[in-house]
Amino acid sequence: MNFLSNVVTFQNLHEVRRLCHWGPVIALSVISICSTMAILDSIIWYWPLDTTGGSINFIMLLNWTVLIFYNYFNAMFVGPGYIPLGWKPENQLEAQYLQYCRVCQGYKAPRSHHCRKCNRCVMKMDHHCPWINNCCGHLNHAYFTSFLLLAPMGCSHAAIIFIMTMYTQLYERISFGWSTVKIDMSAVRQFQPLMPFSVPAFAATLFALGLALGTTIAVGMLFAIQMKVILRNKTSIESWIEEKAKDRIQHYQTGEDFIFPYDLGTRWLNFKQVFTWTGSPKGDGLVWPVYPKCHQHTLTIEQLKQKADKRVRSQVQYQAVENYNGACCPLSKGLQTFFRTPCTEEPRIPLIKGDTILATRGTKWWMYGDKVLNEEHNIVGDRVRGWFPRRCVEKCHYDTAASDSTSDKKVN
Repeated sequence: MNFLSNVVTFQNLHEVRRLCHWGPVIALSVISICSTMAILDSIIWYWPLDTTGGSINFIMLLNWTVLIFYNYFNAMFVGPGYIPLGWKPENQLEAQYLQYCRVCQGYKAPRSHHCRKCNRCVMKMDHHCPWINNCCGHLNHAYFTSFLLLAPMGCSHAAIIFIMTMYTQLYERISFGWSTVKIDMSAVRQFQPLMPFSVPAFAATLFALGLALGTTIAVGMLFAIQMKVILRNKTSIESWIEEKAKDRIQHYQTGEDFIFPYDLGTRWLNFKQVFTWTGSPKGDGLVWPVYPKCHQHTLTIEQLKQKADKRVRSQVQYQAVENYNGACCPLSKGLQTFFRTPCTEEPRIPLIKGDTILATRGTKWWMYGDKVLNEEHNIVGDRVRGWFPRRCVEKCHYDTAASDSTSDKKVN
């Protein structure tokens, strides 16, 4: 058992700064509140030293708490694994099948993607999770998914404790009238608990119950989504790439038969690619086992085709007609723009009247694209991309008619 190698280690002290983000603050607060209240209510409802059932209940509660924190911090600090800066394939001929990352100054290995938040190319990137303030990828996928499983289980146990505590403590204190219900918190119960159950304790328990139930539902849904892609040996990004592959083939009527290369044929084999007894996933994050009819670059070739297709069908040239300072919710651009701001951590780009932007997608009130930089600002790896208000730009009218008709469908 390679246990010691899986314990959280802080190779760089700056990794601790991942905790200073709204995601981990909220997540750890919810876990701490539910765990603390469940422990306190267990003492009130089912004193662990009196019965075997009470002891088992208390030990299980502590076990959930330890496992949840263990997998959460491993998912955060072990990280997804990054492609080495300046990485190149051993066989230089394979470079033609790979995308080049201008930021990392190297090629993107199969299944890797560049994360703008982490500013690195991530091995087998699934998504960037704000709750752990890190990417979910090759090395921490099992920890992250285990956390998504354990959190609802622990919160379900805590919810039962909260409900039983309130029931047993309020049962003898509630009196019913013809049209009223009276709760006397000062009434003396026959069996006094070790800790008093006062009005503040009742309010705190009720609040913790709401957090526990909400976490169980929300995180449980995320766990179901993750298991769906894991059993197919995919990531969320790769599922989207596969959908776009079908759309591209249908649009151009090429007659291609795209096969996802990393589905090994059975759910059990796919499951073992992520979950192992040692805690470390299989593979080095650069080379992957593939379906017999595919090869290492089946997916990367499809990505290159989609990227070329995107340049043809998606990018529409716009010119800024209003200045925009890059604010997340600019009130000066109208109430609809203010209230309909994209709910994403993707950046906003400031605009100066006359700037040229290549838009790739958008909503009714906002657009997303790349700002065309002047030659003096267009250094290697420099790219300004993000959201901006739709009212601040106008479409350039010197594009070709064919480009206009196709691009409008995509952007609008």
